[in-house]
This record gives sequence, C-alpha cells and structure tokens, in this order.
Amino acid sequence: MAATKRSLTHIAYVVTVAIKGFDGGLETLAGLVIWLTGPQRLYRWVVRITAPELYDGEHVRAVHAIRKGAEHLAISGGHFVVFYLLVHGVLKLGLAVTLLRGGGRWIYPVGTLILLSFIGFMSYRLSEQWSGWLLSFALFDALTLALVLNEWRKPG
Repeated sequence: MAATKRSLTHIAYVVTVAIKGFDGGLETLAGLVIWLTGPQRLYRWVVRITAPELYDGEHVRAVHAIRKGAEHLAISGGHFVVFYLLVHGVLKLGLAVTLLRGGGRWIYPVGTLILLSFIGFMSYRLSEQWSGWLLSFALFDALTLALVLNEWRKPG
C-alpha cells in the first residue's frame, strides 16, 4: 500500500512538473513573440483575429478580455510583460527539464526557492488585485512545491 501511494505521488510529481515545463515553454515563446513583433503589431493582429464577423458571438467575454489585454500591452509598451514572460518562462522550463532529467539533489533546494518566489510574487499581486486565475496559478505552484519537497525527501 505504501509503495502504491509512493508511486502515485511520483506520477503526480512527474505530470505536474511536465505541465509546469510546458507552461514555461509557452511563456518563453509568448515573451519572444511579443519582443520580436512588438506590442503594437500584436495588438493589430489580435484585433484582426477577433473581428466580430469571425466568431459566432458565444465567447464575447473571452474575446473582449483578449482585446483589452492586447490593448493594454500596446499602450504600456509591454517591457515588463516581456521581461516577466521570458524570465518566468525560462526559469520554469529550466527547472522542469532539470527536475525531470534527475539533474541531482542540488536542484531541489533551488527549485524550492524558485517556486516560493513565484508563490510570493503571486500572493503580493493578489493582495493588490484579486484574480481567480492568479489564485489558481498560485495554488498549482503550491501543489508543485509540495510534490517537489516530497520528491526531495526520498533517499538519494
């Protein structure tokens, strides 16, 4: 029974870290796209893709949110967003790859610090402005942290 529980937590660890790595790859790609194309060009592209005649009107709220986000990015210049996406994405991708490849015991304390930093930053942002999405990302990072700590406890 204990071995089954151990293997289930290991599977959860692998799946969670893989999701974290995939998300890190997407963030890195998004940061690169915004950096290379520029926020204004991205905004024009979003406006073209979300033109009312291209969708059936069922997802109006989502389309409005995407347009509003692209507009804000174009107005603000997007420097912080690009920096955040690149740094956050590369850190998550590197952490996930190293954890999944079994890069050594040194990665566990480093990963713990990185995940705690992510959770701390998201908690700070949540205290400024509530977001259900941000809360869910913070909780996913907390789950990932718990699984990383559990994996770290295993004998080397």
